Amino acid sequence: MNWKDKVVIVTGASSGIGKAYAEAFAAAGAAVVMAARNAAAMEDIRSALEQKGSRCLVVTADVSREEDCRILVEKTLEVFGRIDILVNNAGISMRSLLADTDIPVIKRLMDVNFWGTVYCTKYALPHLLASRGSVLAVSSIAGYKGLPARCGYSASKFAMQGFMESLRIENLKKGLHVLIVCPGFTASNIRNVALKGDGSAQGETPRDEARMMQPEEVAASTLKAIVKRKNTLILTTQGKMTVLLNKFFPKFMDKMVYNTMAKEPDSPFK
Repeated sequence: MNWKDKVVIVTGASSGIGKAYAEAFAAAGAAVVMAARNAAAMEDIRSALEQKGSRCLVVTADVSREEDCRILVEKTLEVFGRIDILVNNAGISMRSLLADTDIPVIKRLMDVNFWGTVYCTKYALPHLLASRGSVLAVSSIAGYKGLPARCGYSASKFAMQGFMESLRIENLKKGLHVLIVCPGFTASNIRNVALKGDGSAQGETPRDEARMMQPEEVAASTLKAIVKRKNTLILTTQGKMTVLLNKFFPKFMDKMVYNTMAKEPDSPFK
């Protein structure tokens, strides 16, 4: 693939996997449009990338707001004139049992993770069809197996994957590439800012981030999957085994998932 001809939008680009995506696409030669709420962080990334000769655009956007998503697409077209790849990466998580969770917390997760994907994809779709491009959704193993104390997060990822699969089939004859990426546990700040039952940030991650897959690995694997125009990309051995075993032994996997989550520090199951 000649990446120098491509224009890529990455949402949630200010940190973690989104930042790694922006850096990987830029390194490959593509023009990168970064979207997130943290404008200062994105400006730092843009400065570093432009020093290496990359073409970048920063758009401050909250993907849970439809108007922000429309403006994101419009500004991309104003500057670069086309859209080849849309990476729906922006997302938030949670850690709380349903019994202890306020309803607005679950709504917030759906607004960002699911509706953010819908809004961005809807406005970018005509231009992606014109370029016979790719639309990605960064989902999770939680989109295949419901995770306890993450009911809103799992619901949003299940919904995201259903939306993307329907989109793929609708456009089967139109050359649109639809990719669902499920990284498994990846080192990022998503657990630090995960919402507690009252909507406040969790603050400290319950997992050893250093032992997880790194965002750069996710980005590198994703670029290869785009070139091959794969439908799904499931990463980490744990993630692949969870998806596979859940197909044949769902009750066994219920217990395995429960036991794994119960071992986390400050687990709500204790």
